[in-house]
This record gives sequence, structure tokens and C-alpha cells, in this order.
Amino acid sequence: MGRRRRIGGLIVISAPALSDPGRVAFVASRKVGGAVARNRAKRRMREAFASVLPNAAVDVVYSAGPSVVSVPFDQLVSWMKDANRV
Repeated sequence: MGRRRRIGGLIVISAPALSDPGRVAFVASRKVGGAVARNRAKRRMREAFASVLPNAAVDVVYSAGPSVVSVPFDQLVSWMKDANRV
């Protein structure tokens, strides 16, 4: 069974990993904006995730809200840290 929660401008969906290293996915819907904004949101999430030590036993999907494009990067990293802590 998975869990869904909102942390800041992110929606985080997590479930116990089915494979040994957990998997991660970054999603941005059209609510975020056009293609340029969606790609920027995904790039920012990937970079923020790289600076956080992930939990290897979990499969996670990070879904961007519209604020991910414009929020300061430090705030985005803070959201990622909160998402990995829970």
C-alpha cells in the first residue's frame, strides 16, 4: 500500500520498494505550465533530490505543483528533505 501526501508544492506518493534499490520518478502535469515550465520543474526536482540522501527501501513519485518552478531552490531542497524524512 502506498502513501500520498502534500509537502509544500510537491505531491509525494511512496510505497515499499519492489526491487532492491528503490525507484524514483519526477512528474509535472500541464497545471505547472507549458513544456518549458514542466521541464524546468522536473530538472529542479532532480537536482534537489540529488542533494538529499534518499531512502533506498521506497519507490517514490514526486509530482510538481505550479510553485516548484518559482520557489527558491533552498525551499525546494527543504521540501525534498521533509518528503524523505516521513
